[in-house]
Amino acid sequence: MDLNSFLTSLGTYCLIFLILVLLYSWMSRLPVNAVVYYPNLMNKKSSKLPKGTGTTSLELDPTKYGSGSGCCNPFGWIGDAVNSSEEDIINMSGVDTAVYFVFLTTILKVLFLSGLVLLPVLLPVAVTDDRLQRIKEEIDDDLPLDLQKLSMGNVDEKSRRLWAFLVGVYCVSFVIYYLLWKAYKHVGGLRVKALMSSSQVKPEQYAVLVRDIPLHKTKSTKQQVDAFFKDIYPNTFYKSMVATNNIQVNILWKRLEKQRKNLAQAETIYEESKTKGKKSPSSSEVAKRPTHKLGFLGLCGREVDSIEHYTNKVKELESKHEEERTKTLKDKQLNAALVFFTNRVSAALAAQSLHDKLVDEWTVTEAPEPSQLLWNNLRMKFFERQLRKYVVYFIVALTILFYMIPIGVVSAFTTLKNLMKLLPFLKLVLKMRIVRTVLEAYLPQLVLIVFMSVLPMLLLFLSKAEGVASVSHAERGAAGKFFYFTVLNVFIGVTLGGTLFNTIKEIQQEPNSIVEILASSIPQNAAFFISYVALKFFVGSGVELSRIVAVIAFHIKRKLIFKTEAEEKEAWPTGDLGFHTKVPEDMLVVTIVLCYSVISPIIIAFGLAHVAIGWLVTRNQALKVYVTKYESYGEMWPHMVFRILAAMILYQVTMFGYFGVKEFVYTPLLVPLPIITFLFGFIAHKKFHRSFHHIPLKIAAIEQSTQVDLEQVYTSFIPPSLEIKHHEPAV
Repeated sequence: MDLNSFLTSLGTYCLIFLILVLLYSWMSRLPVNAVVYYPNLMNKKSSKLPKGTGTTSLELDPTKYGSGSGCCNPFGWIGDAVNSSEEDIINMSGVDTAVYFVFLTTILKVLFLSGLVLLPVLLPVAVTDDRLQRIKEEIDDDLPLDLQKLSMGNVDEKSRRLWAFLVGVYCVSFVIYYLLWKAYKHVGGLRVKALMSSSQVKPEQYAVLVRDIPLHKTKSTKQQVDAFFKDIYPNTFYKSMVATNNIQVNILWKRLEKQRKNLAQAETIYEESKTKGKKSPSSSEVAKRPTHKLGFLGLCGREVDSIEHYTNKVKELESKHEEERTKTLKDKQLNAALVFFTNRVSAALAAQSLHDKLVDEWTVTEAPEPSQLLWNNLRMKFFERQLRKYVVYFIVALTILFYMIPIGVVSAFTTLKNLMKLLPFLKLVLKMRIVRTVLEAYLPQLVLIVFMSVLPMLLLFLSKAEGVASVSHAERGAAGKFFYFTVLNVFIGVTLGGTLFNTIKEIQQEPNSIVEILASSIPQNAAFFISYVALKFFVGSGVELSRIVAVIAFHIKRKLIFKTEAEEKEAWPTGDLGFHTKVPEDMLVVTIVLCYSVISPIIIAFGLAHVAIGWLVTRNQALKVYVTKYESYGEMWPHMVFRILAAMILYQVTMFGYFGVKEFVYTPLLVPLPIITFLFGFIAHKKFHRSFHHIPLKIAAIEQSTQVDLEQVYTSFIPPSLEIKHHEPAV
């Protein structure tokens, strides 16, 4: 990519971002859009209103309740984000969100300190050499060298200038070690503080999840579980809840809820028609009961009275649902259960103890939040879960290999010389300056983002298919898969793809040369990745802030579908942070910036801008928009650290390979760095990880200031489809 193409893309992305920010500033001040731009803020404020005030959350105007976005300043939201404290984030969005911001803040500090050292030192060292100018005639005359002159590629082999770059590798590495250790301690403190909170009862802290319950010839599953835990914990065992196969009862429940909504909608329409008739007494029209047709999409078939039809449907489904609920509780019990204790210490002890001599029987773990439980996965036995995990890994590996093909093709667009080789009949067109500028400035980055956008849902589905018990566990698994997917396909795939057409024979003859090829091809792809990072932080952040898609979708539904206030509130476009996509996407940028930080230091400025804008936009959304779906108290953090260390290993190995390409005699001095990284990860894991996996008994022993209603703890785990309102049947 030449300098004109790069500046064209950068200017366009910046302009798009400014337009989207101004659009957000205007649209977020319209009261009708409040549910799109402030749902989290409105939920929190409405929950604090005294009962009986007659004010609904739909009537709240967030511009009157402390939102700076209501001001004339289009950038007022930045002040809201910057002035918010970590405590504000925890109160509004939970500990997991606060931990995510610790991750972003740590990366910001790493890039700032690295840039403070590398930019004023390495850029002059690179730009004052003349290697590329001297060998320009040996390269394609059309090859632009503007950005490469700012990189390590402009330094001669065996040059003493390479010492500056080698020291830079050490500087970046030790900055990360120091800041990561501090962040680990800080996040550990946040987790402990949240778990120590005695003012709020957390039902999951009084329960454990028991799987792989062995079959018994004479006892029911519940009798077996009760006898087993009463024997081990005679003074603190409260009761148990046997997991059931809820597939059919859930289907009936959803159908019943849908018909109830249809009935409420029909009754609302009828009431509105009666109200209109009262307002215009001169009108001869009588309020009509709503009707609809039973055929395809309500367009054909027999016409029926909607209220009467939906009333009959509700009665019919209530009867079927009650029958299926009774059948499920009695005949569809699984070999898993939730066991409840009278205090948190006993539950923590049970979750951290071995309960049987066989690994595949009486598996006891901490219970997830009630809303997190994946009930259908509880039926899977121990060895089935293990088998599923390896099958999923195999499928993910195949998917990575499959995606290498389109990603490799995309990488061809980053170098017009390769594109001309693939499509020689387009040579005349591709030599046109305007065509070349458009192709290099926009197409590769957009196609790459489209390819990667379809992956998160697939990877989340595969993670759930492993048999994990909770949503947070599935999202952590999906985040890990997505990270390695993006690194292998985007970073390595694009980097290798840029030179693969010229080096395939060399790789076939000497497979061990792939590290050197990866390293030597990095400077040629620097402009592509800088533009990719710019696209992510300008356009990506702008779209997230403006929520233009959510606004359009909500208003279409509001006009055509929603008839009741309950329907409208239920369909608020709240969303959540989506850690399984945001963390890997951020980690891809971190990996790219790390690997280029010394070779092409200018990328640090773009990486810093990406993280800073992402921090501001995401903080605004966390405070005002996103509604947290679960709380794991920072259990994602050790996984974040592990992936940062994986990115560091890739960075250090790549730098070792590139210094080897430069024939620098002191290259072996980089060998200790990957070893230090492994040692750092090992020590951090041993020191901190277990406290993220289990609740420390010292914390669990703190007494609750609020009186614990154990029956309420128990009933909070009952799925809505099995909820019993009047009495508790024997299970």
